[in-house]
Amino acid sequence: MSTEGIRAMTADAAPASEVRRRAGELSRDSRRVIGPLNGYHHETYAFPLPEESELSARFERAKLRAPRPGLLWFDRRCFASEDLLLTALQGRITRIPEIIEVGGGVHLQGFIEGVTLDGGARWLPGRGLPGRYPLGRGLSRRHHDQLECFFHELVSIDPKALEERAVKRVCAPADRTDDGDSAAFLDRLIGFTEGQVYRRHGAPYQRLFEELGVDAEALVRLRKRAVELRRRPFSLLHCDLHRKNLIVDRRGDLWIIDWELAMIGDPLYDLATHLHLMRYPRREAAGVAHRWQRAVERAREGSSYGWEDDLPLLLAYKRVQSVYTDVIRTALLLGERRGRARGALPRAAWRIQRVLAAAARDTSGGADQELTGAAGATGAAGVTGAAGAAGVPSYRQVVAAYRNWFRTARPPEALTPSAS
Repeated sequence: MSTEGIRAMTADAAPASEVRRRAGELSRDSRRVIGPLNGYHHETYAFPLPEESELSARFERAKLRAPRPGLLWFDRRCFASEDLLLTALQGRITRIPEIIEVGGGVHLQGFIEGVTLDGGARWLPGRGLPGRYPLGRGLSRRHHDQLECFFHELVSIDPKALEERAVKRVCAPADRTDDGDSAAFLDRLIGFTEGQVYRRHGAPYQRLFEELGVDAEALVRLRKRAVELRRRPFSLLHCDLHRKNLIVDRRGDLWIIDWELAMIGDPLYDLATHLHLMRYPRREAAGVAHRWQRAVERAREGSSYGWEDDLPLLLAYKRVQSVYTDVIRTALLLGERRGRARGALPRAAWRIQRVLAAAARDTSGGADQELTGAAGATGAAGVTGAAGAAGVPSYRQVVAAYRNWFRTARPPEALTPSAS
Protein backbone atom coordinates (compact mmCIF):
# COMPACT_ATOMS: atom_id res chain seq x y z
CA MET A 1 0.00 0.00 0.00
CA SER A 2 1.53 3.30 -1.04
CA THR A 3 0.04 5.47 1.70
CA GLU A 4 -2.42 5.40 4.53
CA GLY A 5 -3.70 8.93 4.41
CA ILE A 6 -7.29 8.96 5.50
CA ARG A 7 -10.15 9.07 3.04
CA ALA A 8 -13.23 9.07 5.23
CA MET A 9 -16.29 7.27 3.92
CA THR A 10 -19.61 6.92 5.70
CA ALA A 11 -21.71 3.80 5.52
CA ASP A 12 -24.14 5.56 3.18
CA ALA A 13 -21.48 6.86 0.78
CA ALA A 14 -21.12 3.56 -1.09
CA PRO A 15 -22.38 -0.01 -0.83
CA ALA A 16 -20.58 -1.73 2.02
CA SER A 17 -18.09 -4.36 0.93
CA GLU A 18 -17.59 -7.62 2.77
CA VAL A 19 -14.37 -6.22 4.26
CA ARG A 20 -16.15 -3.13 5.56
CA ARG A 21 -18.98 -5.19 7.04
CA ARG A 22 -16.40 -7.34 8.83
CA ALA A 23 -14.66 -4.21 10.15
CA GLY A 24 -18.00 -2.97 11.48
CA GLU A 25 -18.56 -6.24 13.31
CA LEU A 26 -15.10 -6.21 14.87
CA SER A 27 -15.38 -2.57 15.93
CA ARG A 28 -18.76 -3.15 17.64
CA ASP A 29 -19.88 0.15 16.09
CA SER A 30 -19.85 0.46 12.29
CA ARG A 31 -20.21 4.25 12.56
CA ARG A 32 -16.67 4.45 13.90
CA VAL A 33 -15.08 2.60 10.99
CA ILE A 34 -12.89 4.83 8.81
CA GLY A 35 -12.02 4.00 5.24
CA PRO A 36 -11.26 2.66 2.85
CA LEU A 37 -7.79 4.05 3.47
CA ASN A 38 -5.78 5.01 0.42
CA GLY A 39 -3.92 2.05 -1.02
CA TYR A 40 -3.49 0.14 -4.25
CA HIS A 41 -3.00 -3.49 -3.24
CA HIS A 42 -5.41 -3.76 -0.30
CA GLU A 43 -8.83 -2.58 0.80
CA THR A 44 -8.15 -1.30 4.32
CA TYR A 45 -10.30 0.00 7.17
CA ALA A 46 -9.35 1.33 10.61
CA PHE A 47 -11.40 1.52 13.79
CA PRO A 48 -11.02 1.92 17.59
CA LEU A 49 -10.26 -1.29 19.40
CA PRO A 50 -12.72 -2.78 21.90
CA GLU A 51 -11.24 -2.92 25.39
CA GLU A 52 -11.10 -6.72 25.43
CA SER A 53 -8.94 -6.88 22.29
CA GLU A 54 -5.44 -8.31 22.67
CA LEU A 55 -4.11 -5.23 20.86
CA SER A 56 -5.87 -2.59 22.98
CA ALA A 57 -3.10 -2.40 25.60
CA ARG A 58 -0.61 -1.21 22.96
CA PHE A 59 -2.72 0.34 20.21
CA GLU A 60 -5.72 2.65 20.18
CA ARG A 61 -6.92 1.40 16.82
CA ALA A 62 -6.64 -1.56 14.52
CA LYS A 63 -6.74 -1.97 10.76
CA LEU A 64 -8.35 -4.72 8.75
CA ARG A 65 -6.87 -5.38 5.30
CA ALA A 66 -7.92 -7.60 2.42
CA PRO A 67 -6.23 -7.93 -1.00
CA ARG A 68 -8.09 -6.23 -3.84
CA PRO A 69 -9.10 -8.78 -6.48
CA GLY A 70 -8.16 -8.45 -10.15
CA LEU A 71 -5.24 -6.07 -9.69
CA LEU A 72 -2.57 -5.34 -12.24
CA TRP A 73 0.62 -6.26 -10.38
CA PHE A 74 3.68 -4.24 -11.34
CA ASP A 75 6.04 -6.27 -9.14
CA ARG A 76 6.60 -9.98 -8.66
CA ARG A 77 4.83 -11.43 -5.65
CA CYS A 78 6.46 -14.00 -3.41
CA PHE A 79 4.22 -14.61 -0.39
CA ALA A 80 0.59 -15.68 -0.51
CA SER A 81 -0.38 -13.78 2.64
CA GLU A 82 1.01 -10.58 4.13
CA ASP A 83 -0.80 -11.44 7.37
CA LEU A 84 0.93 -14.81 7.74
CA LEU A 85 4.30 -13.24 6.92
CA LEU A 86 3.83 -10.55 9.58
CA THR A 87 2.76 -13.22 12.05
CA ALA A 88 6.00 -15.13 11.41
CA LEU A 89 8.07 -11.95 11.84
CA GLN A 90 6.65 -11.02 15.25
CA GLY A 91 9.49 -10.77 17.77
CA ARG A 92 12.10 -11.00 14.99
CA ILE A 93 11.85 -7.53 13.52
CA THR A 94 11.46 -4.45 15.69
CA ARG A 95 8.68 -1.93 15.08
CA ILE A 96 6.50 -3.67 12.55
CA PRO A 97 2.71 -3.79 13.05
CA GLU A 98 1.61 -6.27 15.69
CA ILE A 99 -0.92 -8.73 14.32
CA ILE A 100 -3.48 -11.13 15.78
CA GLU A 101 -5.91 -13.63 14.30
CA VAL A 102 -9.53 -13.00 15.26
CA GLY A 103 -10.99 -16.17 13.76
CA GLY A 104 -11.75 -17.60 10.36
CA GLY A 105 -8.35 -16.64 8.99
CA VAL A 106 -9.08 -12.94 9.59
CA HIS A 107 -6.22 -10.88 11.03
CA LEU A 108 -6.06 -7.45 12.66
CA GLN A 109 -2.98 -5.23 12.65
CA GLY A 110 -2.22 -2.57 15.20
CA PHE A 111 -2.56 0.85 13.55
CA ILE A 112 0.67 2.86 13.83
CA GLU A 113 -0.39 6.47 14.36
CA GLY A 114 2.22 9.00 13.36
CA VAL A 115 3.60 10.84 10.35
CA THR A 116 5.03 9.46 7.15
CA LEU A 117 8.46 10.48 5.94
CA ASP A 118 6.94 12.05 2.82
CA GLY A 119 5.69 14.97 4.90
CA GLY A 120 2.14 13.66 5.26
CA ALA A 121 0.09 13.02 8.35
CA ARG A 122 -0.90 9.48 9.22
CA TRP A 123 -3.42 9.54 11.99
CA LEU A 124 -7.14 9.18 12.23
CA PRO A 125 -9.68 11.93 12.98
CA GLY A 126 -9.98 12.72 16.66
CA ARG A 127 -6.32 12.22 17.57
CA GLY A 128 -3.92 15.06 17.04
CA LEU A 129 -0.20 14.48 16.75
CA PRO A 130 2.43 17.20 17.05
CA GLY A 131 3.51 18.57 13.69
CA ARG A 132 4.39 16.90 10.42
CA TYR A 133 7.61 15.40 9.15
CA PRO A 134 8.98 18.12 6.83
CA LEU A 135 8.98 17.06 3.18
CA GLY A 136 12.53 16.74 1.86
CA ARG A 137 14.11 16.65 5.29
CA GLY A 138 16.86 14.11 5.72
CA LEU A 139 16.53 11.32 8.24
CA SER A 140 17.77 11.99 11.73
CA ARG A 141 20.66 9.97 13.14
CA ARG A 142 18.16 8.13 15.32
CA HIS A 143 16.14 7.07 12.29
CA HIS A 144 19.25 6.09 10.35
CA ASP A 145 20.26 3.92 13.32
CA GLN A 146 16.83 2.29 13.38
CA LEU A 147 16.90 1.72 9.61
CA GLU A 148 20.32 0.10 9.92
CA CYS A 149 18.94 -2.13 12.69
CA PHE A 150 16.06 -3.07 10.43
CA PHE A 151 18.36 -4.16 7.60
CA HIS A 152 20.38 -6.22 10.09
CA GLU A 153 17.26 -7.95 11.45
CA LEU A 154 15.91 -8.58 7.95
CA VAL A 155 19.05 -10.34 6.70
CA SER A 156 19.37 -12.25 9.99
CA ILE A 157 16.17 -14.15 9.24
CA ASP A 158 16.76 -17.54 7.65
CA PRO A 159 14.36 -17.83 4.68
CA LYS A 160 13.95 -21.54 5.42
CA ALA A 161 12.55 -20.64 8.84
CA LEU A 162 9.65 -18.85 7.14
CA GLU A 163 8.72 -22.03 5.29
CA GLU A 164 8.82 -23.91 8.57
CA ARG A 165 6.31 -21.40 9.92
CA ALA A 166 3.93 -22.19 7.05
CA VAL A 167 4.45 -18.89 5.25
CA LYS A 168 3.41 -20.03 1.79
CA ARG A 169 4.96 -18.66 -1.39
CA VAL A 170 2.97 -18.04 -4.55
CA CYS A 171 5.81 -18.59 -7.00
CA ALA A 172 6.24 -22.13 -8.25
CA PRO A 173 9.43 -23.92 -7.08
CA ALA A 174 10.58 -24.15 -10.71
CA ASP A 175 10.40 -20.36 -10.98
CA ARG A 176 12.62 -19.77 -7.93
CA THR A 177 16.34 -19.20 -8.24
CA ASP A 178 19.06 -21.00 -6.35
CA ASP A 179 20.19 -19.35 -3.13
CA GLY A 180 22.85 -16.76 -3.91
CA ASP A 181 22.29 -16.64 -7.67
CA SER A 182 21.86 -12.87 -7.88
CA ALA A 183 22.16 -12.87 -11.67
CA ALA A 184 19.24 -15.27 -12.08
CA PHE A 185 17.24 -13.29 -9.50
CA LEU A 186 17.61 -10.07 -11.51
CA ASP A 187 16.87 -11.96 -14.73
CA ARG A 188 13.53 -13.11 -13.24
CA LEU A 189 12.67 -9.52 -12.26
CA ILE A 190 13.48 -8.22 -15.73
CA GLY A 191 11.49 -11.05 -17.27
CA PHE A 192 8.44 -10.14 -15.18
CA THR A 193 8.66 -6.46 -16.16
CA GLU A 194 8.99 -7.32 -19.83
CA GLY A 195 6.50 -10.18 -20.03
CA GLN A 196 3.82 -9.22 -17.53
CA VAL A 197 3.98 -5.42 -17.27
CA TYR A 198 5.11 -4.29 -20.72
CA ARG A 199 3.78 -6.98 -23.06
CA ARG A 200 0.75 -8.50 -21.28
CA HIS A 201 -0.73 -5.73 -19.14
CA GLY A 202 0.80 -2.99 -21.25
CA ALA A 203 -0.82 -4.18 -24.48
CA PRO A 204 -3.60 -1.51 -24.41
CA TYR A 205 -0.94 1.17 -23.92
CA GLN A 206 1.42 0.28 -26.77
CA ARG A 207 0.54 3.37 -28.78
CA LEU A 208 1.21 5.50 -25.69
CA PHE A 209 4.59 3.80 -25.20
CA GLU A 210 5.44 4.43 -28.84
CA GLU A 211 4.59 8.14 -28.65
CA LEU A 212 6.76 8.43 -25.55
CA GLY A 213 9.60 6.66 -27.36
CA VAL A 214 9.60 3.67 -25.01
CA ASP A 215 10.23 0.09 -26.11
CA ALA A 216 11.59 -3.11 -24.58
CA GLU A 217 15.19 -2.63 -25.69
CA ALA A 218 16.32 -1.30 -22.33
CA LEU A 219 15.20 -4.53 -20.68
CA VAL A 220 17.05 -6.56 -23.30
CA ARG A 221 20.23 -4.62 -22.55
CA LEU A 222 19.78 -5.00 -18.81
CA ARG A 223 19.25 -8.73 -19.19
CA LYS A 224 22.55 -9.08 -20.99
CA ARG A 225 24.31 -7.33 -18.11
CA ALA A 226 22.53 -9.24 -15.36
CA VAL A 227 25.05 -12.08 -15.71
CA GLU A 228 27.68 -9.74 -14.26
CA LEU A 229 26.16 -9.75 -10.77
CA ARG A 230 28.11 -11.38 -7.94
CA ARG A 231 26.69 -14.11 -5.77
CA ARG A 232 25.24 -13.08 -2.40
CA PRO A 233 23.30 -15.30 0.04
CA PHE A 234 19.56 -14.65 -0.30
CA SER A 235 17.51 -13.12 2.47
CA LEU A 236 14.06 -11.74 3.20
CA LEU A 237 13.44 -8.44 1.39
CA HIS A 238 10.79 -5.79 2.02
CA CYS A 239 10.99 -4.39 -1.57
CA ASP A 240 8.84 -1.30 -0.90
CA LEU A 241 10.80 0.87 1.54
CA HIS A 242 9.63 4.33 0.48
CA ARG A 243 8.73 7.35 2.58
CA LYS A 244 5.02 6.51 2.87
CA ASN A 245 5.83 3.09 4.32
CA LEU A 246 8.12 4.54 7.00
CA ILE A 247 6.14 5.91 9.94
CA VAL A 248 7.41 8.11 12.80
CA ASP A 249 5.25 7.50 15.88
CA ARG A 250 4.51 9.75 18.85
CA ARG A 251 7.78 8.76 20.51
CA GLY A 252 9.81 9.54 17.41
CA ASP A 253 10.52 5.90 16.53
CA LEU A 254 10.55 4.57 12.98
CA TRP A 255 8.11 1.80 12.00
CA ILE A 256 8.03 -0.29 8.81
CA ILE A 257 4.61 -1.05 7.30
CA ASP A 258 3.12 -2.68 4.19
CA TRP A 259 4.82 -6.00 3.39
CA GLU A 260 2.74 -7.14 0.39
CA LEU A 261 5.74 -6.94 -1.99
CA ALA A 262 8.16 -8.79 0.29
CA MET A 263 10.17 -11.61 -1.30
CA ILE A 264 13.25 -13.81 -0.93
CA GLY A 265 16.24 -12.69 -2.97
CA ASP A 266 19.45 -10.69 -3.31
CA PRO A 267 19.73 -8.37 -0.28
CA LEU A 268 21.34 -5.69 -2.45
CA TYR A 269 18.05 -5.38 -4.34
CA ASP A 270 16.39 -4.07 -1.17
CA LEU A 271 19.03 -1.34 -0.89
CA ALA A 272 18.63 -0.40 -4.57
CA THR A 273 14.85 -0.22 -4.24
CA HIS A 274 15.13 1.87 -1.08
CA LEU A 275 17.59 4.35 -2.59
CA HIS A 276 15.51 4.63 -5.76
CA LEU A 277 12.25 5.26 -3.91
CA MET A 278 13.63 7.58 -1.21
CA ARG A 279 15.54 9.91 -3.53
CA TYR A 280 18.04 10.87 -0.86
CA PRO A 281 20.55 13.65 -1.49
CA ARG A 282 23.72 12.04 -2.84
CA ARG A 283 25.71 12.36 0.37
CA GLU A 284 22.92 10.90 2.51
CA ALA A 285 22.40 8.07 0.01
CA ALA A 286 26.08 7.14 0.29
CA GLY A 287 25.76 7.10 4.08
CA VAL A 288 22.69 4.86 3.92
CA ALA A 289 24.50 2.47 1.56
CA HIS A 290 27.50 2.13 3.88
CA ARG A 291 25.23 1.59 6.88
CA TRP A 292 23.41 -1.12 4.92
CA GLN A 293 26.74 -2.78 4.09
CA ARG A 294 27.77 -2.80 7.73
CA ALA A 295 24.38 -4.12 8.88
CA VAL A 296 24.06 -7.01 6.44
CA GLU A 297 27.65 -8.17 6.90
CA ARG A 298 27.08 -8.36 10.65
CA ALA A 299 23.98 -10.43 10.00
CA ARG A 300 25.42 -12.82 7.40
CA GLU A 301 28.92 -12.78 5.99
CA GLY A 302 29.06 -12.22 2.23
CA SER A 303 25.69 -10.47 2.02
CA SER A 304 27.32 -7.32 0.65
CA TYR A 305 29.91 -9.00 -1.58
CA GLY A 306 30.59 -6.85 -4.65
CA TRP A 307 27.89 -4.35 -3.70
CA GLU A 308 29.68 -1.24 -4.94
CA ASP A 309 30.11 -2.75 -8.41
CA ASP A 310 26.61 -4.26 -8.62
CA LEU A 311 24.49 -1.46 -7.15
CA PRO A 312 24.55 0.74 -10.30
CA LEU A 313 23.04 -2.05 -12.40
CA LEU A 314 20.24 -2.68 -9.91
CA LEU A 315 19.52 1.06 -9.71
CA ALA A 316 19.38 1.16 -13.50
CA TYR A 317 16.79 -1.63 -13.46
CA LYS A 318 14.67 0.25 -10.91
CA ARG A 319 14.69 3.39 -13.07
CA VAL A 320 13.85 1.46 -16.21
CA GLN A 321 11.12 -0.47 -14.38
CA SER A 322 9.61 2.85 -13.27
CA VAL A 323 9.15 3.92 -16.88
CA TYR A 324 6.91 0.98 -17.76
CA THR A 325 4.95 0.96 -14.50
CA ASP A 326 4.49 4.73 -14.18
CA VAL A 327 3.33 5.19 -17.77
CA ILE A 328 0.55 2.63 -17.21
CA ARG A 329 -0.32 3.76 -13.69
CA THR A 330 -0.62 7.36 -14.85
CA ALA A 331 -2.98 6.34 -17.66
CA LEU A 332 -5.11 4.42 -15.16
CA LEU A 333 -5.18 7.30 -12.70
CA LEU A 334 -6.01 9.88 -15.34
CA GLY A 335 -8.72 7.59 -16.68
CA GLU A 336 -10.34 7.41 -13.26
CA ARG A 337 -10.22 11.20 -12.88
CA ARG A 338 -11.29 12.26 -16.35
CA GLY A 339 -13.48 15.35 -16.05
CA ARG A 340 -13.11 15.45 -12.26
CA ALA A 341 -9.57 16.61 -11.50
CA ARG A 342 -8.56 19.81 -13.18
CA GLY A 343 -4.82 20.03 -13.67
CA ALA A 344 -4.25 16.29 -13.21
CA LEU A 345 -2.72 15.81 -16.66
CA PRO A 346 -0.14 18.65 -16.39
CA ARG A 347 1.02 17.38 -12.98
CA ALA A 348 1.19 13.81 -14.23
CA ALA A 349 3.08 14.88 -17.37
CA TRP A 350 5.79 16.58 -15.33
CA ARG A 351 6.19 13.43 -13.26
CA ILE A 352 6.40 11.15 -16.31
CA GLN A 353 8.88 13.47 -17.99
CA ARG A 354 11.14 13.26 -14.92
CA VAL A 355 10.87 9.46 -14.85
CA LEU A 356 11.84 9.25 -18.52
CA ALA A 357 14.72 11.65 -18.04
CA ALA A 358 16.02 9.76 -14.99
CA ALA A 359 15.96 6.45 -16.85
CA ALA A 360 17.68 7.87 -19.92
CA ARG A 361 20.34 9.73 -17.98
CA ASP A 362 23.80 8.31 -18.65
CA THR A 363 26.19 9.30 -15.90
CA SER A 364 29.41 7.70 -14.80
CA GLY A 365 31.20 6.89 -11.57
CA GLY A 366 29.95 6.37 -8.04
CA ALA A 367 27.33 4.06 -6.62
CA ASP A 368 24.54 6.04 -8.27
CA GLN A 369 25.65 5.68 -11.87
CA GLU A 370 23.15 4.52 -14.47
CA LEU A 371 23.39 2.06 -17.31
CA THR A 372 26.35 3.22 -19.41
CA GLY A 373 27.78 2.48 -22.80
CA ALA A 374 25.33 -0.19 -23.92
CA ALA A 375 22.43 2.26 -24.08
CA GLY A 376 24.05 4.28 -26.86
CA ALA A 377 22.26 7.32 -28.23
CA THR A 378 18.85 6.15 -27.10
CA GLY A 379 19.66 6.25 -23.39
CA ALA A 380 19.01 3.58 -20.80
CA ALA A 381 15.26 3.36 -21.02
CA GLY A 382 14.59 2.76 -24.67
CA VAL A 383 13.66 6.44 -25.00
CA THR A 384 14.29 7.20 -28.65
CA GLY A 385 15.79 10.27 -30.22
CA ALA A 386 12.55 11.07 -32.03
CA ALA A 387 11.29 13.04 -29.06
CA GLY A 388 13.98 15.65 -28.73
CA ALA A 389 17.66 16.43 -28.91
CA ALA A 390 18.42 14.62 -25.67
CA GLY A 391 16.32 11.62 -26.69
CA VAL A 392 13.73 12.31 -23.95
CA PRO A 393 10.23 13.67 -24.65
CA SER A 394 9.62 17.21 -23.44
CA TYR A 395 6.81 18.08 -21.04
CA ARG A 396 4.62 19.24 -23.94
CA GLN A 397 5.29 16.04 -25.85
CA VAL A 398 4.29 13.93 -22.85
CA VAL A 399 1.02 15.89 -22.52
CA ALA A 400 0.33 15.40 -26.23
CA ALA A 401 1.08 11.68 -26.02
CA TYR A 402 -1.47 11.13 -23.25
CA ARG A 403 -4.09 13.29 -24.95
CA ASN A 404 -3.65 11.41 -28.21
CA TRP A 405 -3.88 8.09 -26.44
CA PHE A 406 -7.09 9.03 -24.60
CA ARG A 407 -8.70 10.07 -27.88
CA THR A 408 -8.30 6.52 -29.20
CA ALA A 409 -8.50 4.47 -25.98
CA ARG A 410 -11.68 2.47 -25.53
CA PRO A 411 -12.97 2.71 -21.97
CA PRO A 412 -13.52 0.80 -19.85
CA GLU A 413 -11.30 -1.99 -21.25
CA ALA A 414 -8.28 0.23 -21.87
CA LEU A 415 -8.57 1.93 -18.51
CA THR A 416 -9.29 -1.01 -16.23
CA PRO A 417 -6.43 -3.18 -14.91
CA SER A 418 -6.79 -6.80 -15.85
CA ALA A 419 -6.34 -9.63 -13.39
CA SER A 420 -2.76 -10.78 -12.95
